[in-house]
Amino acid sequence: MNDKVYSISIVVPVYNAEATLIELVDRILSICRPLYSDIEVILVNDGSFDHSWDTILLLTRKYPEVRGINFMKNYGQHNATLCGMRIARNEITITMDDDLQHRPEDVKIMTDKISEGFDVVYGASRRLPQGIMRNLFTKFTKWMLGLVMGKYSVKHISAFRAFKTSLLKASINFDNPNVIVDVLLSWGTSSFGYVYVDIVSIPEKRSNYNFVKLAKAALLVFTGYSTAPLRIASIIGFVIAFLGFLAMINVVVTYFTQGSVEGFPFLVSIITIFSGTQLFVMGVFGEYLSRIFDKSMNRPPYVIKSMVVSGQEKI
Repeated sequence: MNDKVYSISIVVPVYNAEATLIELVDRILSICRPLYSDIEVILVNDGSFDHSWDTILLLTRKYPEVRGINFMKNYGQHNATLCGMRIARNEITITMDDDLQHRPEDVKIMTDKISEGFDVVYGASRRLPQGIMRNLFTKFTKWMLGLVMGKYSVKHISAFRAFKTSLLKASINFDNPNVIVDVLLSWGTSSFGYVYVDIVSIPEKRSNYNFVKLAKAALLVFTGYSTAPLRIASIIGFVIAFLGFLAMINVVVTYFTQGSVEGFPFLVSIITIFSGTQLFVMGVFGEYLSRIFDKSMNRPPYVIKSMVVSGQEKI
């Protein structure tokens, strides 16, 4: 057992979670207070429609360790997580969901794993709690995320993570509304680990991620942080152009050996060559345009409406 004592910051993105917040924070503090030298809980209200913010205000008055952040609108789970991560002031930051699926009791084994030398540790579920199709899509998204992060074995990525807060220095200048927290962490380290934890299934809670949102997330992973799709387009264009060139050679050979050639094969070969070439050139231009586009994005990842510390709200 590791005896190293950390100070920790626990970041919880909050969306319509008034029913679970009080129990979550009570459990976090009762479990973690005796184990760590210092603790803070950062609750980021991501445009909730219920009374989540009122609950956060109540918790900040009750517990001095709790800090609250209120967004102008809903920006997304990763954006809210990034905000809390940047405000965190302790050695280790832990991120977890607001619905009690992630158990505060598992925080200790994650920080113990960091003591073994890892910079980022994920709380990986022993089993995926969703349906078969949802689980397959989740695995596919994680596979793509591993490719983008340059960590092909990262298949245990989850929203339940512990990492050294100093890693955020690598993404301090990041200012883009399309946020994938795990990619930002990979900019500062390649030392990833995981521990198996029990993810509590909550049947009555409907997931905020439907298939459309999951598809958008997968597309963001691949196009927002990688130029691989553009390179694939270039390769496809080159292959098609090459095949078209072979078809043209076949037409020419047929013409000189048989004395005539049908017009349709000739037309197809010409169209194939030029369409493939166009796709190839567009892919090359896309490489440069993607870099210009990335630099031109100046929308912030989030806008803070107000903050509350020790029960005092600051606008």
